[in-house]
Amino acid sequence: MPLYLVATPIGNLRDLTERAREVLAACDAVVAEDTRHSGQLLKHLGLNKPFISLPAFDESARVEPIVERLRQGASLALVTDAGTPAVSDPGSLLVREAVAAGVQVVPVPGASAVIAAVSVSGFAEGRFHFAGFLPRKPAARTEMLSEIKQLRAQLAFYEAPQRLRETLLELRSALGDRPALVARELTKVHEELARGTLSQLADHFSGEVRGEAVIVVSGASESEPEDPKELESEVRTRLARGERPKEISEALSGRYPKRAVYQLALKLKG
Repeated sequence: MPLYLVATPIGNLRDLTERAREVLAACDAVVAEDTRHSGQLLKHLGLNKPFISLPAFDESARVEPIVERLRQGASLALVTDAGTPAVSDPGSLLVREAVAAGVQVVPVPGASAVIAAVSVSGFAEGRFHFAGFLPRKPAARTEMLSEIKQLRAQLAFYEAPQRLRETLLELRSALGDRPALVARELTKVHEELARGTLSQLADHFSGEVRGEAVIVVSGASESEPEDPKELESEVRTRLARGERPKEISEALSGRYPKRAVYQLALKLKG
């Protein structure tokens, strides 16, 4: 009764692993984000399998019957339109419910757009923070970007073509005009790896853009100045919640110097 999470190609069909092909051939049915899209992949593989639809807009309503089939002994393979299921794609709720029901969940790794883009970024930071798609609501976007601004790590985002320029400009405003990479149409015929500052890339993509993109932005530099007003506001908020200066300095140590936060908290508390 396993639920297999099968990574599918993000463009080039030859990127499908042999193991993924074997799992798709052996499973009882395929759970797909878009059955028409996944049907083309199975047709290419010469496979004829029953489909269970799991679109993003209706995932919560369709999960329970799928989990019940798994409980009854069915072997199901979850795929999305491209890449790894449950990573900025439908499937995370199904995985959660399957785990809660005691169902074995098995990853079948393969193509991932964010891993492909980070691997060719050329930035010095050896780690990265994957933020997926930015929230649609402006306040939530601002909050997220504020949280990750000081990370000494590459920042990776997914974005749709029609919003690419707008997002690049917003990232420049929130993070500064940092070096960045836009990886568009990865592994496809018109693959593009565009490099430059965020403002340069916004100019580059000022016209019509096709294909979803991965944006990779270099991390905050050691010398990048902190925003004292932002820090003071956060420390005041935490003090009002009853947190102690030592707890606050520990909580914010990933974004600000620990000693500076501790001294500020003592000053504001006094």
